[in-house]
Amino acid sequence: MRDFPPQTRAYTDPVADVPDTRTPRAFLWWMVRQNGGLFVAGLAVALIWMVPQTVGPWMVGRAIDTGIVAGDSAVTTRWVLALAAVTLFGACSGIAFHTVIVREWLIALYGTTKLVTRKALQLGHVLTRRTPTGEVLSVSGSDGDQFGALMEITTRAISQLVAYLVVAGIVLTTSVRMGVLVLVSAPLLVVLGMPLLRPMQRWQGVERSRNSELTSMSTDIVGGLRILRGIGGEDTFGGNYAGQSQRVRLSGVAAGRWLAAVESVGVLLSGGFVVALMWLGTREVAQSRLTVGELVSFLGYGLFLIQPMRTFVEFAQKWTRSVVSARKAVAVLSQRPPWVHPDDPAPLRTDGDIVDEASGATVRPGILTMIVSAVPDDSAALADRLGRYLPSDEGALVSDEIPEELKGRAARRERSARARAREEQARRDEQRARQPWGVSVDGVDLSQIPLDDVRRHILVSDTSPQVFAGTLRSAVDPLDRLSLEQAERALHTAAADDVFDALPGGWQGELEERGRGLSGGQRQRLVLMRALAADPDVLVLVEPTSAVDAHTEARIAARLGRHREGRTTVVMTASPLLLHHADEIILLEGGVATARGRHADLLAHSPAYRSVVVRGEGDVSVLAHPSEES
Repeated sequence: MRDFPPQTRAYTDPVADVPDTRTPRAFLWWMVRQNGGLFVAGLAVALIWMVPQTVGPWMVGRAIDTGIVAGDSAVTTRWVLALAAVTLFGACSGIAFHTVIVREWLIALYGTTKLVTRKALQLGHVLTRRTPTGEVLSVSGSDGDQFGALMEITTRAISQLVAYLVVAGIVLTTSVRMGVLVLVSAPLLVVLGMPLLRPMQRWQGVERSRNSELTSMSTDIVGGLRILRGIGGEDTFGGNYAGQSQRVRLSGVAAGRWLAAVESVGVLLSGGFVVALMWLGTREVAQSRLTVGELVSFLGYGLFLIQPMRTFVEFAQKWTRSVVSARKAVAVLSQRPPWVHPDDPAPLRTDGDIVDEASGATVRPGILTMIVSAVPDDSAALADRLGRYLPSDEGALVSDEIPEELKGRAARRERSARARAREEQARRDEQRARQPWGVSVDGVDLSQIPLDDVRRHILVSDTSPQVFAGTLRSAVDPLDRLSLEQAERALHTAAADDVFDALPGGWQGELEERGRGLSGGQRQRLVLMRALAADPDVLVLVEPTSAVDAHTEARIAARLGRHREGRTTVVMTASPLLLHHADEIILLEGGVATARGRHADLLAHSPAYRSVVVRGEGDVSVLAHPSEES
């Protein structure tokens, strides 16, 4: 059975089992069920591993009574050999047990990462509208590790609970008083430790929240490091990061204090239990109710039972942390996509006009159309509508992090309020996504077309150049479907020859994470090359040359129309170098299309267009006829 790496089909396969996100505890129980046969196998191996530890003290006691005390060296030898065999068996089963529980841990850890990845793929841009990036990363990383630890401790705790009951039964059959002491010790340890678990859980939740904020902060800093250096903001944001990291440290120390208190109670009671067992056993021997061998066996069991008692305390700790992590995981994984498959799906015909009702803009098929707006957000919003993306709304983010000053009922009320806010945001998204979209292609509204078809035929490349680590070839052609000639044609159109030359190995050259080592203009052209290589029926480019120099922009402008000849291309830009090559230009004022035509005509007859493009600088005649380069 192949169980690692874990095979996760949730959120992508309609018949696959999806996580139970009704409550944090329901989610944790689902995680246990997902381990299936491996969890059962781990429990079986754990029980086998405990067998030598439960019979070992009894065998030592029998060796003393029937061999050493009786002076029978042959019997003593047999017991020693039997004890050696049991010890060897325990060592082998311990290796098997460790192998299985580590496997359980890794499956839970990487399974959580895959769940979050699948959920991100399912929600797409909707996820970042609803949940801060730091929370998503924390669930995928640190929370997944907590779930793995819970799988391990659960298996170990159940096996040691069985061993504890077996030992209690053995002791009860020999001495009722000592058996009762054994049976009472573990519940007493749990009862005395329970009051310490609630503050420990609270501070662990605070630490988790602060760490999530720190992760979000680090993600923002890394993503904008080049900009921060440009404006001299490293010290300011670095200081903010340092301050937040100290808050994480302080909450970790506070959580550690309560954890140490729980551990101290465990050590104190475990030690007291051994002392009490020894004292009572000595009295039993003095009154001839126990033999010397039985006393040694009881002392061995007393030392052995420290392990299960400590394991029960450890289980309570990890269960507490896992519930905190599960609450965060549920907040991410319970989100549902707003899109629904149309009842009567229509095919997407990209050879017809694209009409946007909100702006009144009409994009004719097969030509290079450029959108000009004095407000870049208006043209970006039009690009979102053309690609059927929900509008950006930073205010829609709903964090699951509860202010640390809130406790008890106030914290629960706040958590419920945030859950309702997330639900309300999801309801608004669904309401918007299920209404007529307001953008039609060849007379068919995009809401009547399956979303997969829209994504397959209409590609929107926005202003944020997302570059992943890997080879240049995989960055440009992740599906490995381009010929070398096609890839080189996209590279030429995007004027990205310097990107190719900058990487040792050419197409097989390695890109660093986020494209570090490349300039902002190089990353932007790499993304443009990727969009051109995808060769969609409808390509929407948002400010594709905003980070490149004028000379490079002129080359891209001259090549783009020829590369996309005969296919619909929409470019959001106010650059005269690009606009000069447009087949048609649409001017937006206040988000509404007010003029359309060629670049030279609009410059001559539209003051509004001229104010956006010229911006009070340069000669209009030069802007109307910029130099061309191939």
